[in-house]
Amino acid sequence: MLILAIDTAHKNGSITFARATAPSSFDVIATASIEGGAFSAQLVPRIAQLLRENNLDKTSIDAYAACIGPGSFTGLRIGLSGIKGLCEVLPRPIAAISSLESLAASAKVDGPVLALLDAGRGEFYAGEYRRDGERLTCVREALLTAAELQTALRPGLLAVASQPNVAEAARAAGAQVEVVPETTSADIALRGARKLLAGDTVTPDALDANYLRRDDALFAK
Repeated sequence: MLILAIDTAHKNGSITFARATAPSSFDVIATASIEGGAFSAQLVPRIAQLLRENNLDKTSIDAYAACIGPGSFTGLRIGLSGIKGLCEVLPRPIAAISSLESLAASAKVDGPVLALLDAGRGEFYAGEYRRDGERLTCVREALLTAAELQTALRPGLLAVASQPNVAEAARAAGAQVEVVPETTSADIALRGARKLLAGDTVTPDALDANYLRRDDALFAK
């Protein structure tokens, strides 16, 4: 199964082509970065470039893996619109992966974890997951203030962060913190492969961004 994964939830984005035939059989074929602020202009050309460089045809794409956020409002709109557009000409199954789910999957220990991302304005995107090997169960995702974060960080809950300021805030709140690399479309492809192989998919109409808060741009005059 050839998977096209797109992650435009962060300041910089990326796309990945990966192949999976079983949960234990996963290989990244190629990854390309997309510069922040240029998602709209670069997304389709980057996909075409990777197809060409790896002697792949667009019709060989078997499925899509989409990062649905939370993250950049504009970036998410562009990435998800890109997958919906591809589905119009190449209808394929779609796996939707939360940014927080992908981050939680990076933890190296089993048990309850709290994935944390900077939401700006002194707030945090938080996703509580229970990790059991490669299986992740979502308990909840929410937008938290600093005070709410301190309450959420109960004993035995491991905080997982990729951003230094978020890791520092979690430590200041008394949490045990595991710092992991920022997730990319390769991580989205891996989580997507597991969902696709399990039949956990969404339709293009049901594919939507996981903002966890409303876009201020909606209220712009």
